[in-house]
Amino acid sequence: MNFFKKIFSSDKKETLDKGLEKSSTSFLSKLTKAVAGKSKVDDDVLDNLEEVLVTSDVGVNTTLKIIERIEERVSKDKYLGTEELNKILREEIASLLSETNTGEETEFTIPANKKPYVIMVVGVNGVGKTTTIGKLANQFKKAGYKVVLGAADTFRAAAIDQLQIWADRVGVPIVRQQMGSDPASVAFDTLQSAVAQDADVVIIDTAGRLHNKVGLMNELTKVKRVMQKVIGDAPHDVLLVLDGSTGQNAFEQAKEFTAATEVTCLAVTKLDGTAKGGVVIGISDQFQIPVKYIGVGEGINDLQVFNKYEFVDSFFK
Repeated sequence: MNFFKKIFSSDKKETLDKGLEKSSTSFLSKLTKAVAGKSKVDDDVLDNLEEVLVTSDVGVNTTLKIIERIEERVSKDKYLGTEELNKILREEIASLLSETNTGEETEFTIPANKKPYVIMVVGVNGVGKTTTIGKLANQFKKAGYKVVLGAADTFRAAAIDQLQIWADRVGVPIVRQQMGSDPASVAFDTLQSAVAQDADVVIIDTAGRLHNKVGLMNELTKVKRVMQKVIGDAPHDVLLVLDGSTGQNAFEQAKEFTAATEVTCLAVTKLDGTAKGGVVIGISDQFQIPVKYIGVGEGINDLQVFNKYEFVDSFFK
């Protein structure tokens, strides 16, 4: 099965290659050292490979799965040369990502039968949540959709102002209230406004504090319940934004948020500034939640739809 016979749009692929350059360089240089002086894949090589994967932030559980799959191939093919290891790793990681049943998309699209399509965005402060919302709004608008933003992170005045700046920059309407307003009330107003404007996509920002999980859970549950008074099955997606550059800390945040609310998809940001791109593989596998978007640069167009084939191809560049 060849996962890599795919046609990538050259601009997007170039940005992805550049965005994952640090991760790729770091990973491949470790891999080269792991097989140095070895002609076949043996126990030593597998031990070294395990260390390479763990130190590349793939995560222990996912690393063990990958090693197990490679061991199976080694036992079938008694002589497996180290020069084939790169190819085998690519295939096994793409296969692992396939099991979450995602990463097939290449464009920013929404389901045809959901209008407006409501995305509630969660994540701790500082992970690039508001920036991701702004870039997402830009990509949807470029794809021809009518977008409305809702500033329901009323805990911080800065969050409301920052989202307003993005709304102005992208040229999309925003619904906002004063700092300290009820987040559910903002979400309700946003959905009513979106319906009145015949919008295609609604993106709702929410507060990023995690110090009181019960408080966060109650707040997000209330926001959802109030939204459903306007659109019965809203939100259609709960998008958790994670900072890829924090490596293992991103795993912890995913754990905390998935315990506090039902997360349906992930956006992993700031991959261009780090060698920790392996975290995308581990989080996708461990939480069985699809990675939908990745941030691979600071530009307004540098948020991409996550495609596993493109990602693995760039990771092994």
